[in-house]
Amino acid sequence: MSFSRREAAQLLFAAPVAALALKPGLASALTPARPNSKWAGVQVGLNVPYSFGTRTALSAEQVLQRTVALGISAVELRIQPIEISLGLPHDLVLGPAPSDYRAVYYPKGDSPEILPPAPGRTTITQDYVDAYKIGAARRRDWRLALPIRSVEKIRRMYDAAGVRIEIVKFDGINDFEGEELDYMFNLAKAIGARAVSGEMAIPAIPKLAAAADKHRFMVGLHNHLAITPAMWEDAFRQSRYLGANVDIGHFLAGNQASPLPFIEQHHDRITHLHVKDKTLGNVNVEFGKGDTPVREILQTIRDNKWNIQATIEYEIPLDPTADRDAEIRKAIAYCRQCLLS
Repeated sequence: MSFSRREAAQLLFAAPVAALALKPGLASALTPARPNSKWAGVQVGLNVPYSFGTRTALSAEQVLQRTVALGISAVELRIQPIEISLGLPHDLVLGPAPSDYRAVYYPKGDSPEILPPAPGRTTITQDYVDAYKIGAARRRDWRLALPIRSVEKIRRMYDAAGVRIEIVKFDGINDFEGEELDYMFNLAKAIGARAVSGEMAIPAIPKLAAAADKHRFMVGLHNHLAITPAMWEDAFRQSRYLGANVDIGHFLAGNQASPLPFIEQHHDRITHLHVKDKTLGNVNVEFGKGDTPVREILQTIRDNKWNIQATIEYEIPLDPTADRDAEIRKAIAYCRQCLLS
């Protein structure tokens, strides 16, 4: 015998109800606690499923299950799990676009079509670029045929579990044109987000500014090492809806300076932070053991009551046998301790 998802859910909830009829004192034990990661007025979130070590392997349902288990009540959710749950064919679930890699290393747009090999850099070949373009074109057709209202079921699922989807992260954002840009904004609105995010590439900013103005919706431009405060400030001048997704670790290592003054000056244009701890030498380390002023930044947001999600982005290299969720819990606990002390 097989069951639909709705029938399975009814069965799942029917068992606790039946048990309560027999033992009415067990309600609290059988009802899962709703997650809560808002402490001292600051919403701590999680970049998912990236923090789980993948971009493309999990559905929105699987991401939600792990998020709730960690006690996290708000997320930056990548587009791949959303589209997987909406039926995107497996071969069209794509990772970062070639343009994303170029934006990381050459945000001013002066990169070659194929990046030269370098230590630690993902190798991009012409075959990869060609295959990605074919897949992205087919994915675009799928996206434009999708009824946007179908996204609302994911919103309801997350709302029911107590997790807010505040930001939707799109790969390849700088490649989008016309109707695909509209799709990006319309999907984010339908799922209840307040911003979209993507890699920052200077040549694409005028296009993104015009689209953000059209939709009156925030775009958080994400930084890697090459992004400077001046680049963001130029983007801010092009649209009131262009903001900064400030990765505080990348900012520190790339600019050899604390990101706190930039956050203080432009707090009203920051969609969210990526919270991690790096050394000045660009090494990811356990929270509290690097050079990034994580504590000071979190407490400044708290003390000024700014509406900035502090989004943990867990990317410390781990042994394959390590318990990743246990390590993420340590980062969550560190942020909580910073905010409550």
